[in-house]
Amino acid sequence: MKTLDSIPTSKLERASKLVKTGVKIGGNYLKYYGESLVGSEEAKDRLNENNASDIYDGLKTLKGSALKVAQMLSMERNILPRAYVERFSLSQFSVPPLSGPLVKKTFRRYMNALPEDIFDFFDYNAINAASIGQVHKANKDGKNLAVKIQYPGVAESISSDLALVKPIALRMFNMGARESEKYFKEIEEKLKEETDYIHELDMSVSITSKASHIPNLRFPHYYPEYSSERILTMDWMNGVPLGAFFNDEFDANVAQALGQSLWDFYMFQIHGLKAVHADPHPGNFMVNQKGELIVIDFGCIKEIPDQFYTPYFELADASAMEDQDLFLSKLYELEMLVPSDGAEEITYFTKLFREMLQLFTAPFNRDRFDFANPEFWDGIGKMAEFFSQDQTIRKMNSNRGSKHFLYMNRTFFGLYNLLYDLKAEVDTKAYLKYLSN
Repeated sequence: MKTLDSIPTSKLERASKLVKTGVKIGGNYLKYYGESLVGSEEAKDRLNENNASDIYDGLKTLKGSALKVAQMLSMERNILPRAYVERFSLSQFSVPPLSGPLVKKTFRRYMNALPEDIFDFFDYNAINAASIGQVHKANKDGKNLAVKIQYPGVAESISSDLALVKPIALRMFNMGARESEKYFKEIEEKLKEETDYIHELDMSVSITSKASHIPNLRFPHYYPEYSSERILTMDWMNGVPLGAFFNDEFDANVAQALGQSLWDFYMFQIHGLKAVHADPHPGNFMVNQKGELIVIDFGCIKEIPDQFYTPYFELADASAMEDQDLFLSKLYELEMLVPSDGAEEITYFTKLFREMLQLFTAPFNRDRFDFANPEFWDGIGKMAEFFSQDQTIRKMNSNRGSKHFLYMNRTFFGLYNLLYDLKAEVDTKAYLKYLSN
């Protein structure tokens, strides 16, 4: 794969790159309008494919927040057209890495030394390159290590990158700029945490130590002495990336055990720690030869405040949906209804959110849940299609819900999709025995 000798770091350079991308998208739309006039049934699919390709190609050389947003969008497989999902999914694995000289320059800047001054061996060819950083293999005192190096300028360009990407996201999801501000602020705050590797180190050590008693899970050990604000060093973990595991013919029993471990791990974090690994895409997990699940990245941790946790999981109880007064009060607490709503909006959104919650919280209301159940995913697909086409939502203030929904929904969508890919049927209450430890 071609390497990068430089990354645009100034606001002007990055804006210029996205402007060029915008021009390409404009050309795609002009071509689409021409094709649609002559009745081309494939015109919309071609538009999506061309836009997805041009947006991804523009973002992958920028790295950082812009590419991270694409990675987040790739998880929304039931909301975005497939062309976007497939192209944006490349941000998890297939991104041009930094060249050797740029790696050396970046490492020296943040560690005041060259890699060979610290490690007995360091491979300048990246093993993996993603949206915010790339990983190199190293060795020290006989131990194989993974060294994550953050791309230059990523942390400093978060705010400006999001400002540039925001109009694209607003258009894709039909969101109002003013009402969506709290969500973009939440993304900005989380991205700042993700680019602070000292924070990631602390979160990694804390969560892995508290979750180490859950069976079938493995975590790397972390090395503060070889880490800094932009460099993070951990054990090298041997295994197959979870995405590659999905693509091969896998043992159903192994997949079942992996699915149960995933569910138990996430429920333990949410209910036991009130903080959760909010980036459950396949690139953050591996499977070792014993069939154990390896968790390798804790950059995105969502802390769950009580004022959100309590009403959120009260609504997850099927009985709460039958008590109209209780249901309404929780919708207000979670900002799904707002004081300015009139009777029409209250009636419309109460019905809509009840149907949506009955679907998405179904796993919590059964002792066992089969995540490969086609009816469950068909319901999610129909719900996504309804949201994208319903004209009533477009007329009303549809940007609803606490800012905490953003990463919590991302967590559950990601988890559900991983469990679907594993074809797992899980014991939804098994995690309870780990909460007391």
